[in-house]
Amino acid sequence: MGAGHDHGHAHSHAPTTGTATSAYRGRLRVALSITLGVMVIEVVGGVLADSLALIADSAHMATDALGLGMALLAIHFANLPATGNRTFGLARAEILAALANCLLLLGVGGYVLYEAIQRFVTPAATEGGLTIVFGAIGLVANMVSLTLLVRGQEESLNVRGAFLEVVADALGSLAVIISALVILGTGWQAADPIASLVIGLMIVPRTLKLLRETLDVLLETAPKGVDMADVRSHMLALDGVEDVHDLHAWTITSGMPVLSAHVVVRSDVLSAIGHEKMLHELQECLGDHFDVEHCTFQLEPGGHAEHEAKLCH
Repeated sequence: MGAGHDHGHAHSHAPTTGTATSAYRGRLRVALSITLGVMVIEVVGGVLADSLALIADSAHMATDALGLGMALLAIHFANLPATGNRTFGLARAEILAALANCLLLLGVGGYVLYEAIQRFVTPAATEGGLTIVFGAIGLVANMVSLTLLVRGQEESLNVRGAFLEVVADALGSLAVIISALVILGTGWQAADPIASLVIGLMIVPRTLKLLRETLDVLLETAPKGVDMADVRSHMLALDGVEDVHDLHAWTITSGMPVLSAHVVVRSDVLSAIGHEKMLHELQECLGDHFDVEHCTFQLEPGGHAEHEAKLCH
C-alpha cells in the first residue's frame, strides 16, 4: 500500500506557495535594476580612468545582470503548475539557473585573471581619483543588493548564486577602491592589476562551492543535513517495523526535499493498528527529526520482500 504525506512542519522563512525562491522575486528585480545601473556607471568610469580593475568589475556586473535575469526567468518557469508529463512541473529550472550562474562566474573569473596578467605585461596609467569615485558608487549599490538577498540565499541555491555574484561584486568594488588609493598615494600602477587578480581569485572558490551543491541536487544526492543511516534507524525503531528498503531521498529544487521508502511491518501489527495508523506514525517519526517535506511510504507485510524478489527474477 503506498501513500504520500507532507510532514507539515513549517519553514519560518520559506514561501507558503511555490518554490523557496519565489518569495524573493521582487528583491531579485530590485537587485537586477541596481546591477544594470552600476554596470553602466563602471564602464564609463573604467574608460575615463583607464582602470582595468573598474572595467573588470563592470564585466562581472554584466554577468551578474544576466545571472539575475536567468534567476527571475527560472522562478517563472519553476512555479508553473505540474502537468501529466511533468509531475513536478519545471521546478528544476531554478537549479539549472544556478548551474548557469556557476558557469558564468567561472568564465568571468578566468577572464579577469587573464586580463590582469596581460596588464602586468603591458602596464597602463590608471587615474586613481576617478577610480575611487566610481568604485565607491559600485560598493554602495552592491551593499544594498546584498541586504536584499542575504535572507533568501539561505533557502535557495538560485538566490545563493545571485547573492554570491553580488558578494564578489562588493569585494571587487572594495579592491578597486583600495588599488586606486595605493595609486594615488604611491603612484604604483601595479596595484590596479593586482586588485583585478584579487577579484578573480575571490570569485572562483565560492563558485566551485555553489557548483558542488548544484550538482548534488542534479545527481539526486540526499538533501543536505539528512543522514540516511539515521533516517533508517528512526524508522526501524518504530514498533512492528522489521525492515526498510528502497529508501531514497533527493531534492527537486531548493526547499523541496523528497523521500520514498518501502517499509516492512509485522503482519500482526498491521492487522492491529491498520495501515493508516502506521503511516501516521512514520510521518510523525520523520517529521520530528528530519527536514523532509514530501514522503511516500509503501507498507509491506513481513515476508513480502522475498515474494517481491521472486517475482522480479
